[in-house]
Amino acid sequence: MLLVIDVGNTNYVLGVYRGDKLIKCWRMATGDNRTADETGIFIHGLFDASGVNAKDIEAVIISSVVPDIMYSLTQGIRKYLGIEPMIVSAGMKTGIVIKRDNPRAVGADRIVNMVAANEIYGGPAIVIDYGTANTFDVINEKSEFITGFITPGISTCADALYQRAAQLPKVEIKKPKSIVVKNTVGSIQAGLVLGHIGQTRYIIQELKRELNLPDMKVIATGGLARVIDPDRKIFDVLDPVLTLKGLKILYQKNKG
Repeated sequence: MLLVIDVGNTNYVLGVYRGDKLIKCWRMATGDNRTADETGIFIHGLFDASGVNAKDIEAVIISSVVPDIMYSLTQGIRKYLGIEPMIVSAGMKTGIVIKRDNPRAVGADRIVNMVAANEIYGGPAIVIDYGTANTFDVINEKSEFITGFITPGISTCADALYQRAAQLPKVEIKKPKSIVVKNTVGSIQAGLVLGHIGQTRYIIQELKRELNLPDMKVIATGGLARVIDPDRKIFDVLDPVLTLKGLKILYQKNKG
């Protein structure tokens, strides 16, 4: 079995593949103060609670945008699983040509998502990941990463409002039933969610227009993607485990 781990700024996600099937998946808060022992024992605890035998894990691949967590994570895996993890990094076989001034500066999470989108759904496509930051990346029919950019995530904007505006409360991030709201909580929810929906629609529209790719697929992933498009009117594909699929594909491409 293969253990895949995607470390993000807010959460990290672990998945276990048996062959081509994702049999278990866990989402945890990212914390940079765990020791290697705590991390290894924690992963064992997840396995035990879910009926996964740690001895059946044959390989591990990790994608991370949080350098501070990597020492304890990799050491914990080495010590408690007895496996040297593969780390997503520059120079790996991806099947994608990165058309950027500095290809090595592209985040590992973005590479993993584009690999999955390219291999599973094909280009041209806009790959959107909704997380702490939202990323919009474009791959063409030649498997080239041709453009992409980053915007603040919904939860990041919500946290900024709460921290910088003394009288505004923390709110649940959800789409209001109507744009006509009559209280502070509804006003914040409408501004956050509807604002990001408008941003998403505009970015997609402009990318399709400027690249002259009107039929480009829109593939979305990330914890808040469903909030943006609950009725599936914006995205062609909503794949909540796109990153885990990409990690599995990258492991297969590079294991030899």
